[in-house]
Amino acid sequence: QVQLVESGGGLVQAGGSLSLSCLASGRDFRNYAMAWFRQAPGKEREFVAGWSISRVTYADSVKGRFTINRDNESNTVSLQMNSLKPEDTAVYYCAAGRYSSPPEVTPREYDYWGQGTQVTVSS
Repeated sequence: QVQLVESGGGLVQAGGSLSLSCLASGRDFRNYAMAWFRQAPGKEREFVAGWSISRVTYADSVKGRFTINRDNESNTVSLQMNSLKPEDTAVYYCAAGRYSSPPEVTPREYDYWGQGTQVTVSS
């Protein structure tokens, strides 16, 4: 079992930046693919960014604006979000699953989830 805890969400104006962090504990963090998903009210949970076996994948909607980073020394995965837009508003979730290359982009492929952190972008 692994436990994932997200932090860093908040309120930001359009064009601003936020950095989210996911702290993993329990099993060896290095044995898991890690990803960020988000879910807005009335919408399905959607893939944002993932890192697995040194492969990184981004959703088209965030390419060039978001950056995922993995720090094995601190068991942390971060999501740096720049040039935020109102449509980025959602609850953001950290997820862990088995390795694949490229990373899996569907929620069902991930076994462990954090509690989520709210990101709100005002216009």
